[in-house]
Amino acid sequence: MSDGTKRIDARSLKAQLHDGGEIALLDAREEGPFSRRHLLMASCVPLSRLELLVDDLVPRRATRVVWCDDGEGLAARAARRMAALGYQDVAALDGGVAAWEEAGYRLYSGVHVTSKAFAEVVEHEAGTPWISAPDLQKLIDSGADIAIFDSRSYEEYHNNSIPTAISVPGAELVYRFADLTPSPETTIIVNCGGRTRSIIGAQSLINAGFLNKIMSLKDGTMAWHLAGIGVVPGATRRPPEVSGAGLSAGREAAARVAARCDIPRIDKATLDRWRAEAAERTLYVLDVRTPEEYEAGHLRGARSAPGGQLVQETDAHVATWGGRIVLVDDNGVRATMTASWLKQMGWADVAVLAAGPAERDLGGDWVSGRHVPRVLGLEGAAVCGIGASELSRALAVGSAVVIDLALSRRYGQGHIPGAWFAIRARLADALAKLPAAKTPAVETIVLTSPGGRLAQLAAAELAGIASAPVVVLAGGTRAWVEAGLPLEQGATHMADAAGDVVLSARERNQDREAAMREYLEWEINLVNDMATDDDHRFQVAVG
Repeated sequence: MSDGTKRIDARSLKAQLHDGGEIALLDAREEGPFSRRHLLMASCVPLSRLELLVDDLVPRRATRVVWCDDGEGLAARAARRMAALGYQDVAALDGGVAAWEEAGYRLYSGVHVTSKAFAEVVEHEAGTPWISAPDLQKLIDSGADIAIFDSRSYEEYHNNSIPTAISVPGAELVYRFADLTPSPETTIIVNCGGRTRSIIGAQSLINAGFLNKIMSLKDGTMAWHLAGIGVVPGATRRPPEVSGAGLSAGREAAARVAARCDIPRIDKATLDRWRAEAAERTLYVLDVRTPEEYEAGHLRGARSAPGGQLVQETDAHVATWGGRIVLVDDNGVRATMTASWLKQMGWADVAVLAAGPAERDLGGDWVSGRHVPRVLGLEGAAVCGIGASELSRALAVGSAVVIDLALSRRYGQGHIPGAWFAIRARLADALAKLPAAKTPAVETIVLTSPGGRLAQLAAAELAGIASAPVVVLAGGTRAWVEAGLPLEQGATHMADAAGDVVLSARERNQDREAAMREYLEWEINLVNDMATDDDHRFQVAVG
């Protein structure tokens, strides 16, 4: 092609997906258009945020990478940008997803489809028991001996949950089961917002060998809402610290699952050897404990990926199919349960590392704090900055206009008063829509993003076409907040459509119930799609 982009046709890509080698299939569109039609095995990596995401998702520079789009030209742009960042084997799908469809291959709607389809196959093949919302309400009303475990993140649970439920995010279920279950006669119900984490959570407990009656709540809190039963906002019930007896029960259960699914356990020396091989074989090191535990202390180089969320949205954490995955926790229970599901999903080379008290004395190999993704290309994006106070004064006299590159959901939650929302990949088009940027009084165009790094990347791209000097807010919108300056909420100044985020059915302001029904129908039907799609790698361990 004249633009120098390497191309691959649909049939060749199909063969690559089945040849046993490593491959990262990436889609350069924003989440909105991606969710309408995309390839099953693809990870959504918008061109707008490529440099922020790709080092974590595709850590090995020699990995075979194929970019997709729907004919907008984004895949070629992403391929060229990725090659410029040092990746050596990058191509774009010729003709985009339309060519894939024309070749007779299936496209999918939705997000995190591989994970959600996997759960549907698990329920179908394992026969995971379930209970309906009305029947669960009857058990609650009758005072039956039951325990309800909400397997979502604590934040989701806190936002809306089932009466009497306690927050037990997915990977915590087996780990905390013995301490949270009153007796062998107690009936256990695992719920989530829809289906995936309910199914995986309930089947985790069954696979672990617990003898209680265990069920998923069919269709989760959506079913609860659709049945006209009130969900609980602001729930705060969390498990206590795991007891010695509880830990022993969890370890015994995890050992049963490890034997059943052939999950290897490695030591730190093996991890070090695999790290030394990371230029030849992709390696992901993921800490599956709670975010709080991760921030308190973790192995250097491990990323936080709480186990339940990792299974729920695997494509957002690892994108190189065929890569090596090491899951880390403090005693092996949560890592083993998570590994069992990843392996059944098709990640064949998954191992567990327990980094207990002894490993915490490793000096520089044990660190604290949040994971800060490596942003590629920043070294070539040196631009001038403006401080929050100086920007505030400039806005007061109308000499600056601010463009915010945050995700639209975050922009709506709070942005600098008067700041315009825009998507980086379409920033030039957005700029043309801003009357304020064309007025003689405007001396500076200021780009901001949550931490400032995305704005820094975009500023150099905009400088050549803007009518005024382009600078970035030093420290991003976070610095504005830390300076005690006010925020404005809502979609108040939209220079671009908010197609970068797919809202859940519960987040919709209109037709919420119709959206819930449509979503559940879509999710349930995925099991039928998987029956005739040979791209997935699911191998459910049954019996």
